[in-house]
This record gives sequence, structure tokens and C-alpha cells, in this order.
Amino acid sequence: MKEIIIATKNPGKAKEFKKIFDPYGIQVKTLLDFPNAPDIEETGKTFRENAILKAEGIAKLLQRPVIADDSGLTIDALDGRPGVYSARYAGENKNDNDNIEKVLHEMKDVPFEDRTAQFRCTIAVTIPEEQTFTVEGVCNGIILTAKRGTNGFGYDPIFYYPDKGKTFAELDPEEKNTISHRGRAIQKLKRWFTEELVRDGGNG
Repeated sequence: MKEIIIATKNPGKAKEFKKIFDPYGIQVKTLLDFPNAPDIEETGKTFRENAILKAEGIAKLLQRPVIADDSGLTIDALDGRPGVYSARYAGENKNDNDNIEKVLHEMKDVPFEDRTAQFRCTIAVTIPEEQTFTVEGVCNGIILTAKRGTNGFGYDPIFYYPDKGKTFAELDPEEKNTISHRGRAIQKLKRWFTEELVRDGGNG
């Protein structure tokens, strides 16, 4: 494997994966390098299904190894919502703040002890003519009644992480990356990739 495609147009995401593959001399590209690549419709009912759809769809199109991820917030008191609709929970044309306000409104009568939630991330790896591999990272927290902090994005200002005594939006980026759902999934991916190299005799 000399090259791998990250199925994203987000430079920040690509940078995270680049840290994994650089030491092995594997070039990381993103969908920004393939402007004609179509958007893969995320019709799955789970993060895993959506990650696989994206990875396999792009791998089939480009005939190269592809990594794709899907992530979001699941809240126990809302029966797992917003789930796979996390990015567009308040509507297709809404923003992060609208999504947060909708969650806070729906949870306005939920007591603190019942406000448990999880950030989840599934990463799928597809290598043409091989079986797709997935890893998942989960981070447990509590949904607050108001926003705190200015870092991060999405639901970070209302996702309280008890072990740190802060919301994700109050953590600095490096600290967040070590404990976040995506950070944990990436660590599993790194271990899997290292084991694969050992199994293949270091030839990739």
C-alpha cells in the first residue's frame, strides 16, 4: 500500500490520519484531490453502515484503498437521537447552534442523572478485493442544560466529560483528541494497521 484515500474534504481530519501513515511512507490523499468524485449518499441507519457505504463507494470508484468515518452523538433520554442525523438534526440548512438548541429544548425536563450520552465514531477501511474492516470509538458523557466553552465544534459545548470536569468545548484540541470518540477509533485503527504490517512482513 503506497497511497490511501481519506473519504473527506475536511483538511483537519486528513491531518489526523496523516500522522498514522507518514511513518510508513504511505501518501495520504483526500477527496479534495479528486474533485470529480461524487458524494456518497449516507442512507445507513447506523454510523457503521454509513462509514462502510462511503469507504466501499469511493474505493470502487477509484480502485484504491479508502478510509471513511461516520460519527455523531447518541443521547439515552432521546432513544439514541440525534444519532446518524447529528449534523442535520435541526434541518438540512441549520447549523451547530440550531442543533444544540433543539437538543436542549427536547431535554429541558430531563433530570441530570438521566442526561447520559455518547459520542460515537466508526472508521471503515476498504481495500479493493478485500473485506472491509471497521473500528469504533466511544466516549461517554453528560448533556448539560447550557453551553460551556468556545473550542471544538458540533455538540462539544454541551457534552460534559466527567473525568476532566469540563465540556469538550472547554478542552484544548490536543487534550480532546486523546480522549475523544474519533481519537479512540484512530488509536484502534493504528494498532490494526501496525499488526497488518507485521503480519505482511513489513511490506504493507
